[in-house]
Amino acid sequence: MRALAARRANTYLRLSVTFAIALLLDLFVGMDWVWLWAALYTAIQLTELALARWMLKRPERVRGVWKRLTLNVIPFLTSTVFGSLSIPLFASHARFAPTLGGMLLAGALLNVVVVNGSRRSATLSAAAPHVLYLLAVPFVARAANPGSPLANALWLGALMLVASVAVAARTLSTAMKAEADAKLEAERRRYEAEEAVAAKSAFVAMISHELRTPISAILAGAGRLHSEVPEASAKVHAQLIADAGGLMRTLLNDLLDFSRLEAGRMSVENTAFNLRQTLADTLRLWRPEAARKGLRLRIEGAAGLPRWVSGDGMRLRQVLNNLLSNAIKFTARGGVTINLHAREDADGVRLTIDVIDTGPGIDQAVLPRLFTPFDQLSSAVVRQHGGSGLGLVISRELARLMGGDLTATSAPGFGAHFTLVATFDAAEAPPAAIEGPSLTGLRVLVVDDHVVNRRAIELILQPFGVDTTLAESGEEALELLGSEVFDAVLMDVYMPGLDGRETTRRLRAGTGPNRTVPVVAVTASATPKDWDECAEAGMDAHVSKPIDPAELFGALAQVLARDDSAISASNAA
Repeated sequence: MRALAARRANTYLRLSVTFAIALLLDLFVGMDWVWLWAALYTAIQLTELALARWMLKRPERVRGVWKRLTLNVIPFLTSTVFGSLSIPLFASHARFAPTLGGMLLAGALLNVVVVNGSRRSATLSAAAPHVLYLLAVPFVARAANPGSPLANALWLGALMLVASVAVAARTLSTAMKAEADAKLEAERRRYEAEEAVAAKSAFVAMISHELRTPISAILAGAGRLHSEVPEASAKVHAQLIADAGGLMRTLLNDLLDFSRLEAGRMSVENTAFNLRQTLADTLRLWRPEAARKGLRLRIEGAAGLPRWVSGDGMRLRQVLNNLLSNAIKFTARGGVTINLHAREDADGVRLTIDVIDTGPGIDQAVLPRLFTPFDQLSSAVVRQHGGSGLGLVISRELARLMGGDLTATSAPGFGAHFTLVATFDAAEAPPAAIEGPSLTGLRVLVVDDHVVNRRAIELILQPFGVDTTLAESGEEALELLGSEVFDAVLMDVYMPGLDGRETTRRLRAGTGPNRTVPVVAVTASATPKDWDECAEAGMDAHVSKPIDPAELFGALAQVLARDDSAISASNAA
């Protein structure tokens, strides 16, 4: 079929060459009958074209005979007609006419080799007439020029041309085979690379799931300890534990984000958010750290920003947090300046954030490595500041996903200058949010196969006055849901045996007292595909591990408010 496609693509070129040859011979040699030759050749070409189109629409069982006809018989006929013009040219007494005949056959043979090189039978059938014409040339030349010694020399020329074309065909066939083998090898290597990436992603997901369990417990326990112990020294220790857990969570999130970027699964959301409030909250978070180091944190241009835009506010904060963390970390004296600028046009809001510090700067020799994964600028940086070397890589890719970019300029001794550009859509302020319901006194079923996770969630919910019941499997959860009434369910998605999604499906399909109870998915896997699958299973919301108390409170308040609205609408009906 590739040979057939190549011949079809070459049809109009051959017809153009045929017309040019006929015009040339008519004008300069006076062979007006050559138009009959051109018409016959054109008719055969158009027949082949129509036959090929007709054959491609037929099922495979019908194609067999027609395929052989199209690839073997038709090329033989077209070559016979086309090459037949060489005979009168060799017999002509017109000057240079025999030369034109030789050029015609040589060009035709090369065209046959190039077009039909991937199909040996088609090449042989199309080349055979031209070879026969070349072997007949000496006879024609001797008849037209009796006694000429050059007629015998044409034998050698014809054989040399045939041999050259045969070598060219062999070379082309070898090259095409090598190309096909190279493509197969490249495809095999691509498949192996994709398998390796998939295996690495699965490994990272598994490690993530396992690490989020102890991290959740560390953060929950540290938070509970910090709020309950009265001693100042104990609070310091609790804060130290919380800071270490937060650092572990940040490193884990960086690894997961980088894994998603490599797999092409990173995406940004598009929801309305308050741009000024988002930036103000982010900058407020870093003021104590800057003050602790004696640095000035100066913000310029905030008043010129629009309030509401549509985009991914969380990812914007992630990038800005990374830039501010680096700026404060590497600056010992002076300060950090954040310059904000927004330009509104027909395409939306183009936000530019310049983060400029007075630190030691970055040497030009290492500046290109700034956005290389897992690469720190020097071993001293690793020893003094730590880090995974992924923050800037992820930040730049997120900036590009947000329709912008992240660039850096610097000179040793003059600080570093990072420029973040992101594009957002203009948006209106959403309606004022209705205050969510209180969680005090709520009965919540916590379903998780790991005891540490169950205890961590229990520790988070207790200060809200929530009455928690714990279940270690989907089967146990269904038993409890069939006999007791709960206000909400926190359901781990990945559990051995009956997982969270299947447990929710069975709950929704049943007739028990909790058939419509709100179910919140709790999982370490935070991809849109996972959320969609949870929603299809009947889950109402989701939170990711390690669990953030504010996120958990918000998810419960959201599903309970939605449940109250549904009950009110049902009573009104």
